[in-house]
Amino acid sequence: MSKFSLKILDLLQPFFHMLRIDYHMMRKILETKLTMDERRIPTVFTSNVSNKKKDSNQFVKSLFIYVLYGVMLVPFLFFGDNYIFQISLIFGISMFILMTSMVSDFSAVLLDVRDKTVLHTKPIDSRTISAAKITHVAIYMSMLTGAFIIIPAIVMLFVHGIGYLMLFLVEIILLILFIMTITALIYIFILRFFSGEKLKDIINYVQILLSVGIVIGYQIVARAFEIVDFNYIYNFNWWNVFIPPMWFGAPFEFILNGDTSFGIVILSSLAVIGPVISVMLYYKLMPAFERNLQKLMDSTEKSKPKRWNMNAMWEHLFFRNKEERQFFRFSSLIMARERDFKLKVYPTLGLSLVFPFIFQFNYLNLHSIEQLSRSNMYFTIYFCMMFIGLVVMMLQFSSKYKAAWVFQITPIVHHSSIYSGTLKAFIIKLFLPLYLLLSIVFLFIFSIRILPDLAIVLITAILHTLISYKVLNNRKYPFSEVFESTQQSGSTMKSFLLMFVVGLFFLVHLFFSKIIYGVYLYLVILVVTTIISWRIVFKMK
Repeated sequence: MSKFSLKILDLLQPFFHMLRIDYHMMRKILETKLTMDERRIPTVFTSNVSNKKKDSNQFVKSLFIYVLYGVMLVPFLFFGDNYIFQISLIFGISMFILMTSMVSDFSAVLLDVRDKTVLHTKPIDSRTISAAKITHVAIYMSMLTGAFIIIPAIVMLFVHGIGYLMLFLVEIILLILFIMTITALIYIFILRFFSGEKLKDIINYVQILLSVGIVIGYQIVARAFEIVDFNYIYNFNWWNVFIPPMWFGAPFEFILNGDTSFGIVILSSLAVIGPVISVMLYYKLMPAFERNLQKLMDSTEKSKPKRWNMNAMWEHLFFRNKEERQFFRFSSLIMARERDFKLKVYPTLGLSLVFPFIFQFNYLNLHSIEQLSRSNMYFTIYFCMMFIGLVVMMLQFSSKYKAAWVFQITPIVHHSSIYSGTLKAFIIKLFLPLYLLLSIVFLFIFSIRILPDLAIVLITAILHTLISYKVLNNRKYPFSEVFESTQQSGSTMKSFLLMFVVGLFFLVHLFFSKIIYGVYLYLVILVVTTIISWRIVFKMK
């Protein structure tokens, strides 16, 4: 794979010389990095790898998953001749998939400081080092994108013809350039103003916000169109210029449908100008980027002033023994400080916060705010529970999993306290803040009449956390497994199936809401069931 990629890269040698980049040095760096990558396992393909297969490139094997993702694009190709609508949605989904992969798998490449002690002590221009990094990412992004679009491309050829396909391929190249450089520019901006440990935390939260922001952006794309007689009608608005998927949809309308209106021309121009400007900015800022990466090696952090400890209050209210309190504190610290854990879990929690409001906005497209406040759309708060199973599964894993030996040498009397403390830490530290924020907004929208329903959702979430633990947990200790084994034993599939359990809870809640005083009866049943179940599962031995 690496030899083939380098041969293709050799064809672009004049382009790198034009940019005053030492191509031969860059090629040597890339050859070394691609060889080392054969041991790397991407986030999307984190199944256990046996020792016999460590020398194979796991990234290549993971491309099959992106082939399956690409099938999602096919239905949009049959949305008639309104090209700007279908292509905007296709590029919206593509940006979500590709930028999420860029953030999760390749940010570490752009922000890599491990080779600074080797490369920066040699007479190598910083622009050449940065070019090697972005080209390194481009090679993998091209392979990933190729796998992602292979099935839609075949369908495009037979449904819309060769012209449609060629225009799509050109725009996909521009999209890859835009995604890579805009991600790098965001990191350059952050590196410019922050340093040390604070910088690492900020980069982590930016990665999380990118993941959530892309989902919100996808919803905005869909709302740029109006439905008239079951047809999607597009009317240009000034804010459309800030929606990149619409940039890439406009050239299809301009070239293939001959639409030369002002808005289509502007958006079509941005499809070219946006990626070109982002590439030029990155090229200009590459030396400063490499200089500022030094800040990532700075581990100094100012001591924070002591604040009122909320843990003490929770411990007195909800914990039965000293061991459970200790593991609550331990798990809380892991969840708050471990960056890899936050990067994998916090975007999921962010989506749990966003999805209920997405459905509220969909309802408002056809109804008034007054109708919304009188409706039962408050049941959309159940979407905040959809990812509980996935997060409970992630409680088994840590980047510092080798330190799990501390569990074995600690004189633990009640082993059930380990996971009960960990689950309570998840509920109190991660889920409860999200739930309270949603509840405040929902009370403002739907009034105090939904207070019993909100109480039911909270108790249901606790019970669902317990069910998820029983279904998913096959480890002795939390945070004791490497992240690369997250798909072992079908845990990912089980966590996905647990989403349907949330749907069952919703249906039961809906049934009791139709009965007089049924909500209060269901609340009592839930509280009793949850308390008894928790005591049975975590009974002291």
